[in-house]
Amino acid sequence: MGFLSRKATCNAHGQDSSYFLGWQEYEKNPYNEVNNPNGIIQMGLAENQLCLDLLEPWLMKNPDALGLKRDGISIFKELALFQDYNGFPAFKRALVDFMGEIRGNKVSFDPNHIVLTAGATSANETLMFCLADQGDAFLLPTPYYPGFDRDLRWRTGVEIVPIHCTSSNGFKVTLPAIEQAYRQAQKRKLRVKGVLITNPSNPLGTTMARDELDLLIKFIEDKQIHLISDEIYAGTVFTSPSFVSVMEVLKDRNLDQTQVWERVHIVYSLSKDLGLPGFRVGAIYSNDPVVVSAAIKMSSFGLVSSQTQYLLSAMLLDKKFTKEFMSENHKRLQKQQKDLVSGLEKAGIRCLDSNAGLFCWVDMRHLLKSNTFEAEMELWQKIVYHVKINISPGSSCHCIEPGWFRVCFANMSESTLKLAIQRLKSFVSSIAMKSQSHQELKSLRRKARNNWVFRLSLQSFYDREQDTRAKVSFSYRPHFMSLSNIAATLDAAA
Repeated sequence: MGFLSRKATCNAHGQDSSYFLGWQEYEKNPYNEVNNPNGIIQMGLAENQLCLDLLEPWLMKNPDALGLKRDGISIFKELALFQDYNGFPAFKRALVDFMGEIRGNKVSFDPNHIVLTAGATSANETLMFCLADQGDAFLLPTPYYPGFDRDLRWRTGVEIVPIHCTSSNGFKVTLPAIEQAYRQAQKRKLRVKGVLITNPSNPLGTTMARDELDLLIKFIEDKQIHLISDEIYAGTVFTSPSFVSVMEVLKDRNLDQTQVWERVHIVYSLSKDLGLPGFRVGAIYSNDPVVVSAAIKMSSFGLVSSQTQYLLSAMLLDKKFTKEFMSENHKRLQKQQKDLVSGLEKAGIRCLDSNAGLFCWVDMRHLLKSNTFEAEMELWQKIVYHVKINISPGSSCHCIEPGWFRVCFANMSESTLKLAIQRLKSFVSSIAMKSQSHQELKSLRRKARNNWVFRLSLQSFYDREQDTRAKVSFSYRPHFMSLSNIAATLDAAA
């Protein structure tokens, strides 16, 4: 071990989190409808598989994009050779246009301000390297995506200070919570460089209200720090309220061309909105030319392949297709989410009201043996190992209230979702039956104990009675009832 670096051997990656451990258990015993029907169902993976059937027909109709051709002529050599770090201009234009479209064209984006990265993971880490030094801190509202412990901290050495949000207001960000986190960072002698949010939220599945965004912008303006808005779920909003990008709020407040304008950065990806996580397409958008320049240099460690850029530029430029795809995607997400919520409600489990994302924030506090994170882990282990469903416990998302879980619904078929709900229903029913049996047993024990105590009292009374009978005249004896008669009367009454 001494031959390796401290970075290689440190434990800051977060691989021992229950979030990743659940994945490991799933991989050992994955559910398959035909080959392994009793396996573990994966509901811990935020992946959008609901519209892949719409992408394949497009590829069949556009063979040049997949075959690396332009007007039927091969451009293989052009794509195979080394490409500039800046990325294909055509793809960057197509990507920023798509970003504008899924935000209702309320804001527009400049392709010269975008940096391509190998997924949102790379984008977030690159921004950490650009904006903070080792030992600096970013504030993050809880609960937050468990992977941030890896993405933001592991290689950069940046610290995460949680902004603790609670269920009392639907886990919304408040000024007292932000200020408390800031003070906590100062107490730890950490220099706060910014705030990072996910909007829509992972794991809540909710969009941030405009007043929350206003609050955050004012806070970073006052403290002269950065704001990173991870908007990779922007295109998954399937019902009201609609999505509001932080860039839209800046525009409405006439903050463009100001210092705060340059301190707000957006992370985006095609992994969730188009369901293409394997293509590894992410992006940083910043109005600060220095940040853009630095991020481009760092992007050399995680570029998007030429073939991928060429294929996706053709797809995104097909406006008719992208519009129809996003519309159908919203319908399918809404139906799948509704099926999960209604199914869980029938099992006595409620979810936080949500309008976006690929998951629900599920309240299982009533199933805990005690209001502790130890009880949460015990419940999670039962669900993974006995119910055979992998979900993410709230503690892995740094939620401060035990008993909340992130449950994904978009990475499976309708039939698999129904099976998962049925398994959870059966599990909750078994807990209810055990609880009822336990209560009945306690009641019987209490009744038996009370009956025993009463019999002892009767015995004492009878003993005193015998002493009294010996002292009174015979004429009074018929008025006394024997112990056996009293006991028989008591049993009959019981």
